[in-house]
Amino acid sequence: MKISEIISELERTAPLFLQEDFDNSGIQTGNLHTEATGVLVCLDVTEAVLYEAVDLGCNLIISHHPLIFRPLKKVTDGSYIERCVKIACKYDLTVYSCHTNLDNAAEGVNHLIAKKLGLQNIRILSPKKNDLFKLSVFVPADHAKAVRDALFAAGAGCIGNYDSCSFNTEGQGTFRANEDANPFIGERGKLYTGQEIRIETIIPKGRQRAAIRALLDTHPYEEPAFDLYPLANEWSSVGSGVVGELPVAENETVFLRKIKSMFNSEALKHSPLTGKKIHRVALCGGSGAFLIRDAIAAGAEIFITGEAKYNDFYDVENRILLAVAGHYETEVCTKQLFYDVILKKNATFAVHYSKVDSNPVNYM
Repeated sequence: MKISEIISELERTAPLFLQEDFDNSGIQTGNLHTEATGVLVCLDVTEAVLYEAVDLGCNLIISHHPLIFRPLKKVTDGSYIERCVKIACKYDLTVYSCHTNLDNAAEGVNHLIAKKLGLQNIRILSPKKNDLFKLSVFVPADHAKAVRDALFAAGAGCIGNYDSCSFNTEGQGTFRANEDANPFIGERGKLYTGQEIRIETIIPKGRQRAAIRALLDTHPYEEPAFDLYPLANEWSSVGSGVVGELPVAENETVFLRKIKSMFNSEALKHSPLTGKKIHRVALCGGSGAFLIRDAIAAGAEIFITGEAKYNDFYDVENRILLAVAGHYETEVCTKQLFYDVILKKNATFAVHYSKVDSNPVNYM
């Protein structure tokens, strides 16, 4: 199996276009067209992880945090990142990272955490904005179904839990082909009037090129007429953090102990208790404190994340309970996501969990 085939499976779950502008998800080192000998999944890429892959005979490492987050100006022994790049190149290791694209994905890390907590009615806390487009195209009536089906197959027409979404309007189209044209219907130099269907559907960011290619390949006209509009709608199925409800409300202290145990946190930090029962829970693995206001607006009694600043504990002002379980602790479950995605399609392939504890934070 080629490494590119494994990456394609990952990108179906976490497309690269879902990553934030500041991120560097995707291939870090290596060659996607190499035959895969095995996969090692990890949270962070360190020297120990690279040598672990070599010992296991794995030439593909899939991490959550990118090895190369900022541009490298040199590759020496000056930092662990530079040393890791050297080791990866020496042993022909391909390193691939799924970071904020996995955070923002519909079934990403935050959904996994929510399911582990037993939450129900799980939904995105802060949906993606300005990432949706409306496609409008005019098609001869007897070709409308073929064009619609091609657009849907290319990723258009998905709204929340629904797919194949479109609106179709009948009308008359007119055109006149000049002497250089090769019209599908009508004659050169004569005005043609015919029945057409206006198909309107929605396309997410990153799918426009594939959808337009599918349209052009399927549409019978030499010069199809279509429009692409940017939308202000929120993309409700992808984005930052999630919120959901517990089946039965729980005492604050009891629920905090549950969080500490689930994440195996050596030290769980939290703001002052509010005295409220915990029913609605908002969360974001890793550095999610930027979502505290969204959690309050969503009516959550608690917001769980991996990191927060000192003043964040003041700023919640008894409106919500803030629980901080650790960056590593809240995202180490990404290894399970990678493992499950790969084995779902390749049940017998060699996939290994990294046994290296890459958490740089220690407690006394």
